[in-house]
Amino acid sequence: MKSSGWAYPTIVLSIYGFLANCRVAEPFLTPYLIGPNKNISEEVVTNYLFPVWTYSYLAFLFPVFLLTDFLKYKPVIMVQGLFLVSNYLLLSFAPGLPAMTFLQVNFGIVTSTEVAYFSYIYSVIPLESYQKATSYLRSAMLTGYTFGASLGQMLVSLGGVDYFYLNAVTLGIVCAAFLVSFWLPMPKRTMFFKPEEAVGSRSQKKGSVRNDRQRDSEADKDGESLGVEESVITAGPLLWKSFKESYSSRHLVYWSLWWALATAGYMQIFNYIQLKWDHIEPSATSSVYNGAVEAVSSVVGAAAAFSVSFIRVTWATWGELTLGLFSAVCSGAVYLMAFTSSIWACYAAYVLFKSCYMFLITITIFQIASNLSMECYALTFGINTFIALLLQTIVTVIVVDETALGLDIVTQFIIYGSYYAAISALFLIRGIYTACVH
Repeated sequence: MKSSGWAYPTIVLSIYGFLANCRVAEPFLTPYLIGPNKNISEEVVTNYLFPVWTYSYLAFLFPVFLLTDFLKYKPVIMVQGLFLVSNYLLLSFAPGLPAMTFLQVNFGIVTSTEVAYFSYIYSVIPLESYQKATSYLRSAMLTGYTFGASLGQMLVSLGGVDYFYLNAVTLGIVCAAFLVSFWLPMPKRTMFFKPEEAVGSRSQKKGSVRNDRQRDSEADKDGESLGVEESVITAGPLLWKSFKESYSSRHLVYWSLWWALATAGYMQIFNYIQLKWDHIEPSATSSVYNGAVEAVSSVVGAAAAFSVSFIRVTWATWGELTLGLFSAVCSGAVYLMAFTSSIWACYAAYVLFKSCYMFLITITIFQIASNLSMECYALTFGINTFIALLLQTIVTVIVVDETALGLDIVTQFIIYGSYYAAISALFLIRGIYTACVH
């Protein structure tokens, strides 16, 4: 296969996505931290350690988003692979709370670079292959995560493997992902930083007549000397133009608002659900099924997302009402997680919550992407994620951080359920109004 076609970069990036998300130890992170391996208290993990990741993610996200396009994606994917390796080196071999604090900063860099994985493919393949390549990449991520969670559960339940060895296995897998990233072809174009356009305009203004080879040669020389300056100058107007196009439609603003609000809540619940499970049934004295639950929730969530392609609904009329109704289901599921004393009921509520979120976020992404150019979609993805993370940080500072309220895990989930209830009320009111107008 030629590296210039769509198949080669898609296959290599899919392999990387599978390996990078095949984190066997991730569903068992909390039992590992509060168990004999690291011996950190549940309160410190909840109110001090995990908030560090949220703050780090917020600090790195927007600079990394701009740097990703400027560096043409591949170097940032390689950086993600490298920091994944260092992440599991720290988890496996670094003792003490300071090392685990640095680990959260390290993982903040890993998550902030995920934008490169989703954006890279659009810079190396033709437009007509976007939809096909996107489905392969998302499938690779989901398959990797599901396989990793399932493998971890089997090793723990059937083999009685210590959590340390789960991290060692994951370290080997992410090392393979890092090596695979070297095989990605380097993109020749970016979405926003385009010095060749500025160079082309300068060449035209000179008005001289050259043959194609001479023009290309001189443009390359100009690009080498002025590329950075002109690409930055060019990027500003392109970013502003894309921003205005992305948020000029009230319809798209409402979809983006739900994306930001709901994703903030989803990331918070995903980040602290293991602590809630451990609170109901301590991992030190009970069997742990975190991996199995994550695998099941990923498969059910994928099925819910896949079902969107078969639903024929006028989303302009019924979309906001759908967001409100399913957000209410999410709220009920989170309340069940908060109040139940049954671990199996908590597991089921988490599967229901994640499935509803995956269903709605798929509709939302489809509605936004289908009405925007790829440049605008990439910018919208970055801005919505940044706003979601900003909201999550505000919630973390007020509710979780030990320097503020520092609430216990049950009270936190009651607040998260109320948060989704507020989202539901907002979009139910708006949805009923929109449906009546139509």
